[in-house]
Amino acid sequence: MIELTEAQVQELSKPHSSPPQLLNPRTNEAFVLLRIDEYKQLTEYDDSPWTREELQAAAAATAERAC
Repeated sequence: MIELTEAQVQELSKPHSSPPQLLNPRTNEAFVLLRIDEYKQLTEYDDSPWTREELQAAAAATAERAC
């Protein structure tokens, strides 16, 4: 597990309209940071026929509830 720096903790404390995005500067890969409970909620639907757009809408709704 990676521990956040104090600056990162402060940034996460700010209200966000969507999950925070992270960038790996070595590879330029982008990631989305979710709380474990949000991740588990989203992965429950892996076996469902949901489209990518529906999953993204669910992720956005979860992020809005978190703010």
